[in-house]
Amino acid sequence: MKSNENDLTRNNIPDSQIDESRRAFFKATGATLVAAPAILTSRKSEAQVIDLPPSPPTTPWLVELPKAIEPLQQTDLLTDPYRIPQGPANTTYDECGRNQHQRWAEFFSGPQAQYGEADLYELRVQAIEDHEFHPNYPKQLVWNYVGEHINGDPYPNPVIHARYGKPVILRLYNELPEEHTGFGTPEVSLHLHNLHTPSESDGFPGDYFSETKAGPTISGPGKFKDQFYPNVYAGYDDFPKDPATNPVGGDKREALGTLWYHDHCLDFTAANATRGMAGFYLIYDELDSGNENDPNPAALRLPSHPYDYPLAFQDKRFDATGIQVFDQLDPEGTFGDKITVNGKIEPVLRVARRKYRLRLLNAGPSRFYQFHLVNGANTQQTFTYIANDGNLLPAPLLNRTNVRLGVAERGDIVVDFSRYPVGTQLYLVNRLVQDDTRGPKGVQAPGTRVLKFIVEALPAGEVDNSRVPTRLRPIRRPTAAEIAAAPVRNWVFARKNGLWTINDRLVNVNSAAAHIAPGSFEVWNLDNPSGGWSHPVHIHFEEGHILKRFRNGVEVAVPAHEKGRKDVYTLGPSERMQIFIRFRDFPGKYVMHCHNMIHEDHAMMVRWDIVD
Repeated sequence: MKSNENDLTRNNIPDSQIDESRRAFFKATGATLVAAPAILTSRKSEAQVIDLPPSPPTTPWLVELPKAIEPLQQTDLLTDPYRIPQGPANTTYDECGRNQHQRWAEFFSGPQAQYGEADLYELRVQAIEDHEFHPNYPKQLVWNYVGEHINGDPYPNPVIHARYGKPVILRLYNELPEEHTGFGTPEVSLHLHNLHTPSESDGFPGDYFSETKAGPTISGPGKFKDQFYPNVYAGYDDFPKDPATNPVGGDKREALGTLWYHDHCLDFTAANATRGMAGFYLIYDELDSGNENDPNPAALRLPSHPYDYPLAFQDKRFDATGIQVFDQLDPEGTFGDKITVNGKIEPVLRVARRKYRLRLLNAGPSRFYQFHLVNGANTQQTFTYIANDGNLLPAPLLNRTNVRLGVAERGDIVVDFSRYPVGTQLYLVNRLVQDDTRGPKGVQAPGTRVLKFIVEALPAGEVDNSRVPTRLRPIRRPTAAEIAAAPVRNWVFARKNGLWTINDRLVNVNSAAAHIAPGSFEVWNLDNPSGGWSHPVHIHFEEGHILKRFRNGVEVAVPAHEKGRKDVYTLGPSERMQIFIRFRDFPGKYVMHCHNMIHEDHAMMVRWDIVD
């Protein structure tokens, strides 16, 4: 394998100035710097010395999740003639100063979108005053993405269903109050993790906006921003679109399935995401079609809606009154001891006696999980593991007993509840021991029960036609010749002066640390020399392949579930890995960062550019 220099463009701004800028930004958004560590609650802005007792106890299994999670309904964005989606930013009529949508003319017949050319959605980021995490806690403030439910009611953090070959325009209005108290900032940048999306719609951290403020990498503030998601496979230039053989365009082997969207505002990703800004984006194609009764012989016929069920897990901490608290100033962050499932603590999900596809997401901000399915006696149950980080594996992993997820990792599993009598109670349990934001310490049974399943009869007249085939999605692995020819780039994740660094530098969103040619590929060495912290490293825009893993300098086996394509690479203490990654189709600015959101907000992030 050929090696070269790291090709880092050193930032011209000293670390101290970057740090001061960051802290000034914290001050400007309402937080107060004090000598002692402080927390900010979601209902008041006073500083308090950190000596956090455990969150108040809660009575389990009082709240039920809906039996089905409906997809978000589309919104007609073409009725207002002044605000029809278009390629350039519509700054005249309230859009923020984003860059022009790339390759617009390849997806739309004119300068503005027409009916039928894209699926159109609208979300509004709003402050919700009466969210209930648990009946034992008071109703309280959260920030959510809000759409419209099929019944006309508000739909917080909705699930979006998309299809390859049909672009999406998602209009995001920022309606957060500019004068706020507590943690978070009312500027937003929406990141769809990890769709193959042009950089201007990727949710770059410096692209944040509100009606009066704009980040350093866009040209001006605005009330809304149009996100353009082409929904094409990666490799769009290498595998040209052809109506007969490749109607979507790109490499079909690069398809994703389970994605999620969350806020990515510079310095405030953890605070904004833990305040409630996260949701699912599920995308289907001919193979993973979302229809278990699909007559197409190519279709996998995996369990489908309403038995295709996304589950997002977040760790949160609550004060003695049951109000969420979070310290956005401390590089160690606030470690959550309560785990929410789709925004609820210790909920119940009633399931029919049939197969379910459960899409598990670690939505952060900093806890790792190892989930086990157990019965009432804590006996482990088996399931089938089919996808990691949104990517279907080449073949299912059968008879699995656990799923381990670093922050932002996803794991799709199929559980066959037909094996259990009606009335059976099962539990999803986290057995990973962790007592601070630095990372997990080990596995210990019986663990913490976070979700209860109650098995019910299959509705009358229904038949479970779903299946899990022996082969899922083919994978394009790098060849030995490609690996040998790839330039090598080294990235070291460490700590400096109390903040988190990459290659000994703090983040500078105005300066790229790497300039990469489109159509090229590289081997990246991700190195965590620390013996004390874990880093789930996320690379935007492109998936990669883990080539090798090392622990304390000794090569170790790559686990079976990590042998597919990935976008999050968990580095444990004293670990290093080599990954192969391609750079295709859409030039522009992107980032790599630790997805422990505390580390990310405290500077463990780097900009890299694809440059024509």
